[in-house]
Amino acid sequence: MGITAAGKAEVAGLMGNTGSPSAFTYLANGSGTTAFAKTQTALVTENTANGSARASATVSRTTTTDTNDTLSLVKQWTATGAITINEVGVFNAASAGDMLARKVLDSTVTLADTDTWTWTHLIVVA
Repeated sequence: MGITAAGKAEVAGLMGNTGSPSAFTYLANGSGTTAFAKTQTALVTENTANGSARASATVSRTTTTDTNDTLSLVKQWTATGAITINEVGVFNAASAGDMLARKVLDSTVTLADTDTWTWTHLIVVA
């Protein structure tokens, strides 16, 4: 998992309440397999069909080392047709917006109609 340059800038704005920052509360998945680069601003190939569209996640703070030092985003997708997932991204808008982080999965997830898939994305503030 990598944090993007645009994501870092948005987090700095959130920390200082400067600019017009928006919280990162959306998860998206895609079929792209290109390696992470900090200059990326979107998933390589974001999925939008068959129940796989970007959506609000359940967001909370959890503890990894220090109390509440980890942002946790959880989303379950239910397929309404075939979906191939190779990447997941954290965003601050339902469409477009800034991408905070992108993860290329270690192996492809393939969903058929009515299958469900849950992704938990943790970002530890170290």
